[in-house]
Amino acid sequence: MLLSKVLGVIVIARNGDRYNFYQDPITYAGSNTESTALGVVQSHNLGTHLRSTYLDPASPSYVQGLRPDLIDNSELKARVKAGVEGTVVFDSAIALLQGLYPPNPNNKIKLANETVVVAPLGGYQYIPVETVEPGNDRSLESWTDCPAFEKHTKEFYASQTFKDKARDAQPFFRAVKDYVFGRPTTLENAWNIYDYINTELIHNKTYAHRLPPTLVEQARHLADFHENGVFSDKDINGIGNIAGRTLLHTILTALERIAFNGDPLQFLLIETTYQPFISFFQQTGVIDERPELKGIPNYASAIVIELRRGSAPDLRDFLRVKFKNGTTEHFKDVHVFGHKADIPLTEFIYRAENAAITTNKQWRQVCNVNKFGSFPQLPQFPKFGFGGSNTSSSSSNAQAAFTGAFTFVGLLALFAAAKFIKHARARAREDRLRLPGDEVSDHESKHVGYGSIHVHASPRQRAEWYSGDLASPVAMGDRPYVAAERSSEHPRWMI
Repeated sequence: MLLSKVLGVIVIARNGDRYNFYQDPITYAGSNTESTALGVVQSHNLGTHLRSTYLDPASPSYVQGLRPDLIDNSELKARVKAGVEGTVVFDSAIALLQGLYPPNPNNKIKLANETVVVAPLGGYQYIPVETVEPGNDRSLESWTDCPAFEKHTKEFYASQTFKDKARDAQPFFRAVKDYVFGRPTTLENAWNIYDYINTELIHNKTYAHRLPPTLVEQARHLADFHENGVFSDKDINGIGNIAGRTLLHTILTALERIAFNGDPLQFLLIETTYQPFISFFQQTGVIDERPELKGIPNYASAIVIELRRGSAPDLRDFLRVKFKNGTTEHFKDVHVFGHKADIPLTEFIYRAENAAITTNKQWRQVCNVNKFGSFPQLPQFPKFGFGGSNTSSSSSNAQAAFTGAFTFVGLLALFAAAKFIKHARARAREDRLRLPGDEVSDHESKHVGYGSIHVHASPRQRAEWYSGDLASPVAMGDRPYVAAERSSEHPRWMI
């Protein structure tokens, strides 16, 4: 079918090159790492490629109506994974956006005095990004702090397939032992072995010259086997696919927005790590046609989902999915859910929506997280992140009632404490030692602007005004913070 119009695109991009990074083989908690200049160049080149494909009016895949010169922030949204490898992913997102919308001298403003000011760096375009923190929103990092996923990982390690692979890999582990410097040489640690070798091979000249041939290829093969087993599942709703299940929610939400004519969104960037790629290809059946995609995508890889509108007479919306594995390949079509061509949007939504995890509450249920235990209860977030559940239950109602009652009791106790303190302070004022001199009663005084002036005050000796030890009632009346009787004029400072 000839599809003539691209309505919008969703780009799922992996971060660029970085320094060595360690992940726990069970929990997938990670160490710190940093981007490299190579990594941000890789991401920038990806952004430039996307620009020439989707922002160039001369391109057959140009997104109709998307501004090619100056960014319109209502047309583009960027979501960035901020958990494990978060700093690297953020750097990669910024670099990609720099390539997508490079500096433009037309990014300027004319002031009232006729002065023209161009943005720094020749018109640099500042594009806002949304960082997705796993402590608030699990849509881009759903596999950490997930007991059910950890159980799935341990079951994979205990499987006969894994044990057979580990036995067959023993010659490699013996050969590589001298090149990983004390790191465990086991199949459970296969990803960390490969990441270390690959990082050193890229950045360490001495290491690259001494590493025997084929070791890095063997390490990559075992790491692909390891990660594909951990981040995939035969069932589209399986816990092994949790990285893809939370990603699907963001994809479906974006497709609905792009397809709706009243929404200006046309370009969504999801900058993330490698895990969702593995799950997405497994869930959508891409690996049935492309089995070589079972494993870790290269740095700066990208999946693009194009929303296209068919030409007459079939004006339905269709999806075309493309994949680019790293910086050396071009985008190639991949077919989802058994289709050999583009898939209708309605069918994609129908087949994917039941697998999507849409709320943090649902994520807790899938992961068997005890919200009162070691894992915190997470808030709900609308739009691309996880929104609140549309259904209610007796447990949630009971929890809401308990919370309301607890809040009421707390406020009542606070009010009672405030009344007690106020009463205690009033008693303290009554018992305060009075200074020598005549009292100034309310019926004997007038307020003139501020303070009190005694109406019937008898003539006083001049020296009395200068007494250092004796306070004059008249002077005290002009200083409300000294005269106890004037404190009532300032009730806002009292509890």
